[in-house]
Amino acid sequence: MADVTPSRKGQPSLAQVAFRGLCPKCAAPTLFDGLVRFAPRCPSCRLDFSSFNVGDGPAAFLTLIIGAIITGLAIVVELKFHPPFWVHVVLWVPLTVIGVVWGLRVAKAALLATEYQRRAGESIHRNP
Repeated sequence: MADVTPSRKGQPSLAQVAFRGLCPKCAAPTLFDGLVRFAPRCPSCRLDFSSFNVGDGPAAFLTLIIGAIITGLAIVVELKFHPPFWVHVVLWVPLTVIGVVWGLRVAKAALLATEYQRRAGESIHRNP
């Protein structure tokens, strides 16, 4: 039986797409148009990024995960060092923002790359 899996020669790995914002087809660094917004298409290979449905699923999970990590760290710092309140604000607010934005970039890029590699798309269900 013939192998029907597509050739991935020259295509970046899932980790490369996720961490470096590479196009999953041609590996050009063109995936993002802003901090967490995808570009409409890749200028190099013309892959249409808007055809992928990544959605906002990663945002909720990342906010909860980053929030739990930051809260745990803030509790440890408070109990160990007893800093003034302004130290907590200066330390944890930027770390939370950076963690969520970076996490969103990585998660959204990984989901888009997975959809591309698996040729996922919208399915239309028809009732008989």
